[in-house]
Amino acid sequence: MQKITPFLWYDGKAEEAALFYTSIFKNSCLENVNPMMTNFQLNGLHFSALNGGSLYKFSNAISLFVTCNSKEEIDYLWEKFSESGTVVMNLGSYPWNEKYGWIKDKYGLSWQLFLGDKEQEITPSLLFVNQQFGNAEAAINLYTSIFDGSKIISLSKYGDTTPEYKNNIIQAEFKLENQTFKAMESHANHDFQFNEAFSFVINCEDQKEVDFYWDKLTQDGGKESQCAWLKDKFGVSWQVVPKLLITLLNDKDREKSNRVMNAMLQMKKINCQKLQDAYDGK
Repeated sequence: MQKITPFLWYDGKAEEAALFYTSIFKNSCLENVNPMMTNFQLNGLHFSALNGGSLYKFSNAISLFVTCNSKEEIDYLWEKFSESGTVVMNLGSYPWNEKYGWIKDKYGLSWQLFLGDKEQEITPSLLFVNQQFGNAEAAINLYTSIFDGSKIISLSKYGDTTPEYKNNIIQAEFKLENQTFKAMESHANHDFQFNEAFSFVINCEDQKEVDFYWDKLTQDGGKESQCAWLKDKFGVSWQVVPKLLITLLNDKDREKSNRVMNAMLQMKKINCQKLQDAYDGK
């Protein structure tokens, strides 16, 4: 199982969005669909999409960075995303890349397209702005200290080109659980920040793992929320979910699964024993 799953919040359009994405990316498919949740895969990366209502909207603080090795592939994706989409940065040539563009699709999800030397790769990218500007390196260090299979691949700073921000990160790439992530910083004023519309689910084996990740990500200013959700001290949202919860919620006995759901709704950090007790009717 993929350890960290990008989790996307939609206002009733989860299945529609997943169908759109799987129609334009290589080696992609729907995995599971129900009225509340759609699970899908885009070229090897698994996603979950929730019909959660209008409470949260996507922002540019977390985007999906797509590296392609042909201009034709980028042109194709740009054309598809342009259908009722909103351009953030025009597709074109920039000092850092021969063919690059940033766009929000018709569902509000943000995408960066980049011409590189590798087969199509889709990577979550975190943008640290406003009060989080200057925190990207600390966040990377925290995340890579928590997760196995972690390392910093590259880290580029402004340096002498912009002395005022010489220690701030232009672009970084790192791995968590052997999954690739990116991070950037911008000193410009932006009208967005990290929010719950784009979160990351940590798929945990047992209570010990739940406790470990929950404690690490809520320390030093992180905030607990309801039903396995939390925000770390940088404002990034995570869900710490044991496999037991998914198993019990998917039980065919609806009375038992409903008891589990009601128990979960009373929790912040998930307590596996209480879930099992609810399932057993204790």
